[in-house]
Amino acid sequence: MKQGYVYIMVNKNLTTFYVGVTNNIKRRVYEHKSGKNKGFTQRYNLHWLVYYEIIDGMQNAINREKQLKNWHRDWKINLIKEKNPDMIDIAKDWYECKK
Repeated sequence: MKQGYVYIMVNKNLTTFYVGVTNNIKRRVYEHKSGKNKGFTQRYNLHWLVYYEIIDGMQNAINREKQLKNWHRDWKINLIKEKNPDMIDIAKDWYECKK
């Protein structure tokens, strides 16, 4: 069974949330951080990964993503804070920055 990931990206002010699903979390977060894909996350500068779950089966991951997308903001914040109390970017050290 393929593994899926459900994740939450936010902006630095923690005012806008994006819930997504992928089969490769590192690749997908890189796409968000680098601005490779135009859209919601780029428009609202959602570059911080604050939460992710590993889920068996892509259909199960898609179902979980749909569930989280329907949650109230406070529920999402409480979920994030269970694993990431300071709501920091947990992917900040995943990539080498070239400046």
